[in-house]
Amino acid sequence: MDIQWTSKALSDLVRHYEFLARIDRQAAARSMQWLTAAPKTTLQSNPRLGEQLFDFEPREVRRLLVGQCELHYEIQGDTLYVLRL
Repeated sequence: MDIQWTSKALSDLVRHYEFLARIDRQAAARSMQWLTAAPKTTLQSNPRLGEQLFDFEPREVRRLLVGQCELHYEIQGDTLYVLRL
């Protein structure tokens, strides 16, 4: 399964890092590692692991909790799009 990050998800990632880095740079770096690794390590082999968000039907949008963050993603064919954090 191919994984693509939307521009909004990447913006969320930057904003999350900047917020945490003001307090603790190492914690911010660890958080980025977890958030960017989750789609590859968890969802690539089990894309339907996350809870489906029926508000977005007919699109298949799901969410996965990664630490204290929610990762929203959409499955379209063989591609998983990370939508928002």
